[in-house]
Amino acid sequence: MFTGIIEELASVTLIEKKEKGVCFTLSANIVMDDLKIGDSISVNGVCLTITKRTEKEFCLDLVPETLDKSNLGELKEGDMVNLERAMKLSDRLGGHILQGHVETVGVILEKQELDDGAVLLVGLDPEWMRYCITKGSIALDGVSLTIAKIENNIIEIALIPHTLENTTLGKKNKSDTLNVETDVIGKYIN
Repeated sequence: MFTGIIEELASVTLIEKKEKGVCFTLSANIVMDDLKIGDSISVNGVCLTITKRTEKEFCLDLVPETLDKSNLGELKEGDMVNLERAMKLSDRLGGHILQGHVETVGVILEKQELDDGAVLLVGLDPEWMRYCITKGSIALDGVSLTIAKIENNIIEIALIPHTLENTTLGKKNKSDTLNVETDVIGKYIN
């Protein structure tokens, strides 16, 4: 499980195509201190497994299902990604409960810069709107956020300066895609 509180931005240093899927190599700093082969890590909100590691890099295998259900297949070498290690039972739950199971991909319809912050208007597949509520939680590219407003199949998200500076959401623009995980509690209530 994850909380949606991003620990660091990491660089995609290598993408190797495999017979079925791809292998990503990521360069990181903060998460490397206790990362082991077999550990789960959230990469832009997708729960993946560490398959290899060196002092400053680690590898992840992405199967076709992961590439089909997320925007990770759009990444290129040099792109930045959001990282969060799996939570420990002793950790504070700073965001909300996330599984790292991306359900759909949303599209940024508009990004409005406001002072130091921003507002995102994100279009979602109408099928997933039943799990979205105003002031409810949602994860976009693995970042725990609150839905400010809903209109039809568009959610509005307010971003504070810290989020813009410390996640990939600050680099995203109109027409960019976002991995979406709706609130797990909302799924069970519905």
